[in-house]
Amino acid sequence: MTGVICRGNRVGGVTSLGNNVFVVRYNCQQVEVYDATTFALRRHLTVPELGSQCYGLAVCSHNRCLYVSDWDKSSIHRVKLPDNNAVTKWSVSGQPAGLTVNDAQNLLVVIQAERQLKEFTTLGRLLRTIQLQPDIGCPRQVIQLATGQLVVSHTGSLHRVCLLDAQGALVRSYGGRKGSHISKMRRPRGLAVDIYGNLLVADQDNNRLSVIGYSLTSADEMFVSFHGGLKMKGPICLWYDKSRGRLYVGEWKGGRVIVIDGLKNFNATHTIRPG
Repeated sequence: MTGVICRGNRVGGVTSLGNNVFVVRYNCQQVEVYDATTFALRRHLTVPELGSQCYGLAVCSHNRCLYVSDWDKSSIHRVKLPDNNAVTKWSVSGQPAGLTVNDAQNLLVVIQAERQLKEFTTLGRLLRTIQLQPDIGCPRQVIQLATGQLVVSHTGSLHRVCLLDAQGALVRSYGGRKGSHISKMRRPRGLAVDIYGNLLVADQDNNRLSVIGYSLTSADEMFVSFHGGLKMKGPICLWYDKSRGRLYVGEWKGGRVIVIDGLKNFNATHTIRPG
């Protein structure tokens, strides 16, 4: 099945675990839970003291918990799953944005205001801080590869995707000054990696998904055809469920979550049939 989760406020983050899809939206102060088969809304998770701006959502299957980044209150909220009977939080400095869980089951957090990456245990103990170099102006999302290297998307004077070594030193980058050509980006945000090592980037203001090879030397657009003439509107966040071969794309402008199934290679054309 391929389709669309219903329109709503601007999407800030999307992730999934088992048959649940979690979505956080701008100015909603709760997490929506959808059925991964029917895409019907199941319930809302109440997260006490959650702010109105949340730009990161991640799930850990090992620790059975959901993480939400709270931009307004500079904190991370941890929700125990499946019954959300325990919610804890810890403070971070300066506007947390993108979140990801690495192979060590730790949480990586982008701290935009400080241009840092922080790694925490599942209970919020700080393990390390990586200070990003000055030209990585406004970092938005991070993922850690199986090699231990890090990929970071950022805006500012440059709009790029950067490959960093495990200590945070720049290895290579793709992009530069913002633009609409496929060699450039305008507000790159969400990131995902397929089983072949292809990198997918949500190029928000160009309203497209860009596929960049591991070498970060060239890019192609992932063409997604919407029956009924629908257009992608401001893709901001990505979640790739490798176990299902399923990609979730959250929109900022359109307020939808687009779901693409049967996806093992990002270098392909995909057709959406919305319900």
